[in-house]
Amino acid sequence: MTPNKEDYLKMIFELGGDTALISNKQIVSGLDVSAASVSEMIAKLVEQHYVTHTPYQGIKLTASGQKNAALLVRNHRLWEVFLVQSLGYPVDAIHQEAEKLEHATTPEMALRLSKMLGDPQYCPHGGVIPDGDGHYFDQSRVPLASLEVGQKGHIERVVDEAALIDYIFGLGLHIEDHFTVVAKTDDTISLQQARTGKTLPIELKRANHIFVDLAI
Repeated sequence: MTPNKEDYLKMIFELGGDTALISNKQIVSGLDVSAASVSEMIAKLVEQHYVTHTPYQGIKLTASGQKNAALLVRNHRLWEVFLVQSLGYPVDAIHQEAEKLEHATTPEMALRLSKMLGDPQYCPHGGVIPDGDGHYFDQSRVPLASLEVGQKGHIERVVDEAALIDYIFGLGLHIEDHFTVVAKTDDTISLQQARTGKTLPIELKRANHIFVDLAI
């Protein structure tokens, strides 16, 4: 499988395509590629039985696609933990390095890496790390963009994409930050950050790739 196909499988997985239908538009936004490129790649992935595609409804990983995506995500996230924990990289500077390393990672290497790191369950961006068989804990699928004014929660994870990570860390928003939604427009959602009291306006297109747990 080419690195490009692997990146598509990972993005579909991260957007929730393991259990629900997702749209071409979500993939376009997540990978920052053209709609034509997404359509072309989805056709190839359907042909190879990694995804199903129902016109006007969406895309979903097959059992084979889900396992392959989970193992790719495992490799990527283990390297992210290694880069932060063992090499002292800042959290907002690890995605692209891990992207290079994951494609050359064998199952044996991933197993040894996981053991060396103490079998971590989550990456620095909040994503769950699947085990060596491709099993993983379910995570929030509630996008920040879906919240309304007055709702409260905390940031659980963000889609592992370099531009998004740079964006949220540039704002000063961190994984596990608690917040209250204080405003919402057609383009932005504004959060009051509990630990600083600051109001952070976030583009809605970015907020679709930030997933939250709601306060009860």
